[in-house]
Amino acid sequence: MLANKVTKDTLDNILALQIIVAWAGEGVCDPKRLDWWRTDLIDENGGGDLFGRLFPKTHQWASLQAVRQAAIQQDRRKRLDMAKPDAVRTLFFWGFTVDEQLTERLAFHKQSGVKPIDVLPLSLDIYQPFSAADFEEAISIPHQKVDFKVVPSGREIFGEMLKALDECARKLAFALLPIVESYPMPFYRLEER
Repeated sequence: MLANKVTKDTLDNILALQIIVAWAGEGVCDPKRLDWWRTDLIDENGGGDLFGRLFPKTHQWASLQAVRQAAIQQDRRKRLDMAKPDAVRTLFFWGFTVDEQLTERLAFHKQSGVKPIDVLPLSLDIYQPFSAADFEEAISIPHQKVDFKVVPSGREIFGEMLKALDECARKLAFALLPIVESYPMPFYRLEER
């Protein structure tokens, strides 16, 4: 089972992947990105402008928090179509203990006054125009392959979930490839004991 306390570096690695995927999944922006959720919360000419006026000091974090929440909601909707929605782990659902730590870590960063790009290990500049090729490169794991089967609820990754949560998050993000029209929700099914 998952450890109770997750390291700060691991939480930051997971948050960085969540944010990259959440940003890439936006579809109301111009030009639209992957269009997995109907949001435009980061771009300066979209929701980012509103957040900048509402939260002058924390607007970047507030918009990232909002787009992450949009992705979490879409992920939750897909999981609720499953027979046992809490018996899986996705990039946006790690179970209560880890999800709570991710939320607390995001809140810590938001209050720190440091810019997201300066503190999170983002492998993609989310403040630049979207490039599908750059996104694919950012979530890819060189010289590796993630085997999964497509099931009605998403992409079930073969094998046991890795113990190292940041490595697990990388595999979950990598399993988003190839990109499809709607959010494919890669997941690990937890072993029943």
